[in-house]
Amino acid sequence: MRRKDREIADINEKLKIIDKNKVCRLALSDNNQPYIVPLNYGYSFENNCLTFYFHSACEGKKLEIIEKNNLACFEIDCDGVLIEGEKPCSYSYAFESIVGTGKIMLLNTATEKKDGLNKLMKHQTGKNETYCFDEKTIERVIVYKMVVEEFTGKRRKNRE
Repeated sequence: MRRKDREIADINEKLKIIDKNKVCRLALSDNNQPYIVPLNYGYSFENNCLTFYFHSACEGKKLEIIEKNNLACFEIDCDGVLIEGEKPCSYSYAFESIVGTGKIMLLNTATEKKDGLNKLMKHQTGKNETYCFDEKTIERVIVYKMVVEEFTGKRRKNRE
């Protein structure tokens, strides 16, 4: 990271950013053509491993790309506040962000899908409960996870 003074090194601070946000931008590559999509997510952090959970319909461009190339990167950001400058190019923005890379895997069993959907629902709703999903829902949805291989955090405060 070029600006070490803005790096968030503490894992707990990074997880706070992931926890307070609800949308992740997932970037994929389709034959060297970039493709990015905003997604709601759930996540787990166990044994020092960050894993995101997403869901989608059983067809579509995102799924087609993942089936050909499961390498991905992601970006989450928040707290954007304009910092005015004395001249146009000295304006800036206060923010917090998390960026990382990993591999996406489709979850195949009903148990895996339900677990992934529960993580997604718990994160999105903030409710610590177990959700029930009927078999028709499980059959009509694709649930996938991204096992994160590396990620960084960055923060610019309002006035540095």
